[in-house]
Amino acid sequence: MDPAADETAGRETPAPGTESQSSRRTPILGEESFFLILSVFIGIFAALAVVCFRFAIDWSRFALLGSGVPSTARMLLSPALAGLAIAILVIHIFPKARGSGVNQTKAALYIYNGNIPLRTAIGKFITSAVAIGSGHSLGPEDPSLQIGASLASELGRRGRLSRDRMRLIAPVGAAAGLAAAFNAPISAVLFVIEEVIGRWTAGILGSVVLGAVSSVVVMRWFLGSEPLFRIPLVQLERPSELLAYCVLGVVGGLFSAGFAGAMGWLRGWCAGLPAWTRYIQPAAAGLLIGFIAVLGAPQVMGAGYEYIDQAMHGRFTWQFLAILAVAKIIATTLSSSTRTPGGMFAPTLFIGAMLGAATGGAERALLPHLVISPGTYALVGMGVLFAGFLRAPMTSVFMALEVSGNYAIIVPVIVANTVAYVIARALQPTPIFDVLTRQDGIELPSMEEQREEDTPRVEDAMRPAGDRALEGDEMLGQVWQRTKGELPDIVLVRLKPAGWQVIQKKELQRLMQDGRGNRRLSSLVSGESVPFLYPDQPLDTYLRYAHHWKLLPVVNRADFRKLEGVISQSDVLEAYRSFGESSE
Repeated sequence: MDPAADETAGRETPAPGTESQSSRRTPILGEESFFLILSVFIGIFAALAVVCFRFAIDWSRFALLGSGVPSTARMLLSPALAGLAIAILVIHIFPKARGSGVNQTKAALYIYNGNIPLRTAIGKFITSAVAIGSGHSLGPEDPSLQIGASLASELGRRGRLSRDRMRLIAPVGAAAGLAAAFNAPISAVLFVIEEVIGRWTAGILGSVVLGAVSSVVVMRWFLGSEPLFRIPLVQLERPSELLAYCVLGVVGGLFSAGFAGAMGWLRGWCAGLPAWTRYIQPAAAGLLIGFIAVLGAPQVMGAGYEYIDQAMHGRFTWQFLAILAVAKIIATTLSSSTRTPGGMFAPTLFIGAMLGAATGGAERALLPHLVISPGTYALVGMGVLFAGFLRAPMTSVFMALEVSGNYAIIVPVIVANTVAYVIARALQPTPIFDVLTRQDGIELPSMEEQREEDTPRVEDAMRPAGDRALEGDEMLGQVWQRTKGELPDIVLVRLKPAGWQVIQKKELQRLMQDGRGNRRLSSLVSGESVPFLYPDQPLDTYLRYAHHWKLLPVVNRADFRKLEGVISQSDVLEAYRSFGESSE
């Protein structure tokens, strides 16, 4: 693999002065307040960049394909020649601009301390605009995401943010760029938190929301507030229709798994070809896409938003819609597998809309009594592919709601998306973004794997208390006689009315020898109270106290006086050992 082939494949060069950022502090304002204000400016600059990016795509399309339906020569030559030019630019000038941009933004967060060179944004802007405008089957959302992240990283460096804040600045820009491209701030926020960051706090959420909202406000000022698609009236006529949407979920799940599998295989095969072929791989992909267009499916060229709109309004037969869905999968697999700069969001929506409308049309032909709207099924289909292929189930639901503005569709969307997600995950266990990063030789956190990870809990390691826990009002002599001196090395003593302390067996033995057997245990212990745990807490909670306490009580949440068990260092180590063996 060429180390310069992808943003995730090599090390970023830190900007001058970033090595000591962790010791710097923003003057006048506290860093948290400065970070929130900076998020607004990130949104503004990201929106301006995305607006220019949209115009650049339109200009590129007009220059390369012409207005109206392009001629046969343009359909064949434009994507091929553009692919050759893009390959030269990427290999020699913008080596970090390859791919979609999502994984590169995650790499900035987890590997490069938030640093994305501004040169990457410039390269992504130019190469993606040419690729999409020439007819490669790619979309503008993922590049917009990375452009926003790169601008945010540049502002963060100039603002001299600390290292921890720099790591979070790229996702803020990513949300701003995606929100402006989609005109959907809620979906952008959810996607970044669901698939890029994987966690959230009040501070992170506030910054991401501010960036996304300010970006959408600026974008709408330039381009208007119209949504991406003109959604017809959609509604759920009868509850029995949910069965038809379940069928759509099944079809979407199968197509999602096949799409991801084909892309993973072809991308890996292309990466294994000799290095010189990287100059011609995008050109070959463009030529093949041109052939698909010439054979009768020019709709697969570019993002294809206008054809999604037509599918929603019943402009195509369901048979042709199915052909378009398959053709778009082939075209997108060709473009993405050759690492042509551009995104997978728009193709995913296109495939989903065509597949949804085709499934609805087929069901209506087979079952005429069903009241099926092509627009409804196209809209649900977009969410289905988004959930199954990109593996962002929550984002897919809210995306359908945002672009439609109709909450009556929420039940069909949730049902179909869930079915598709479950089937796609069963057939293709590794999400597509994780497949791509691992092919590049790095390991980024898999948000889906983290969500599905079975975490051991305190209850998995605790054991019955037995003689490890004693009542504080017992006499030492009585305890010693009852146990015949066979006590554990460390025991817990329950105090009244609440609280615990520990004492060692050898200390109790010394006290017995000193004639204090008639004293209550509570009067013989002293020192800091012992913290306690709950059975449902993650097992690693114990590690916070392991350096000081070798034995801890586990109590009931509803009654602190009720002892559920005890946990020790050896219990924790044994639980982790057993957990590791069971997961192999």
